[in-house]
Amino acid sequence: MLTASLITSVASSTSSSSERFADLDIQWWAWVALLAAIVVMLIVDLLAVHRTAHVITIKEAAIESAVWISIGLIFGLILIAWQGGQAGAEYYAGFLIEKSLSIDNVFVWAVIFSFFAVPREYQFRVLFWGIFGALVLRGVFIFAGVSLIERFDWVLYVFGLFLLYTAVKIARHDEDKQVDYNNNLAMRLVRRVVPTTQRFDGQKLFTHEGAKRMATPLFAVLILIEATDIVFAVDSVPAILAVSREPFIVFASNAFAILGLRSLYFLLGGMQGKFRYLNLGLGVILAFVGIKMLLVGKPFELHMPTWLSLSVILGVLLVTVVASIAKDRSEQRALSPSDR
Repeated sequence: MLTASLITSVASSTSSSSERFADLDIQWWAWVALLAAIVVMLIVDLLAVHRTAHVITIKEAAIESAVWISIGLIFGLILIAWQGGQAGAEYYAGFLIEKSLSIDNVFVWAVIFSFFAVPREYQFRVLFWGIFGALVLRGVFIFAGVSLIERFDWVLYVFGLFLLYTAVKIARHDEDKQVDYNNNLAMRLVRRVVPTTQRFDGQKLFTHEGAKRMATPLFAVLILIEATDIVFAVDSVPAILAVSREPFIVFASNAFAILGLRSLYFLLGGMQGKFRYLNLGLGVILAFVGIKMLLVGKPFELHMPTWLSLSVILGVLLVTVVASIAKDRSEQRALSPSDR
């Protein structure tokens, strides 16, 4: 019976060409349950799985990434059984958008850690607090974005045009361009306001030098990571609002996509050059959702089926990955044995 109801709900949500965004009546206890589940998973991950500082291997990162992705996918199934296929489809679309855009964020983390020479065994603790802060920031951005769209229709055009601008900027991004993070505004403010030492003290964000309490380089790196997440949130939140306007769905898709970013970082952090067409693919995805957001408003009022959005996003990601791998293998074959 449950399987039949799931199939019926998904079919009904995708068959109508005039479908609209899901409008759910989410009770307070559902929000409490979601937030409690997220907090419990973070605590277990910090105190049980990663209690002691150690270098995370590729195998460990792959297993943890698979677990986090599975949790995100399972929540989508729960949402389908609870609220129907339309809600589930919007969740999966938001999950895919956030996950794909976050890959670029992961590579930025790799550059930041490399720039400040942060030992690999200390990086997880920084990313833990970074993810925690990102969840809070995304929550603020999401509720603010939904509120603005509900009150002012013209915000749709602002978001849509901004996404198109960002799409072009990301697609033309130069991976080889060097960035001096010491001149970053957030970094300069931290060092001006908080006394900072250049000495690491294990995983600690603060330490003592004599009688003076000072921030370690890890604290400055954490602030910089949070600052970069604000920039990425400005891109990703409007993008997800193009496929769903329900705060519960948007926040859940963001949260479950973000939770696995730490393990994804350790899995992909050293593979930046392997995905040479990543920025182009992300640019196409942002351009697609930007156009979709523009078409939703007046005078067009064209609502693209959520299943079509899912298909486009998955298709672009698949083409991006396959093309990148094919190009890398082609160049490897072209190299002489002495150059490999």
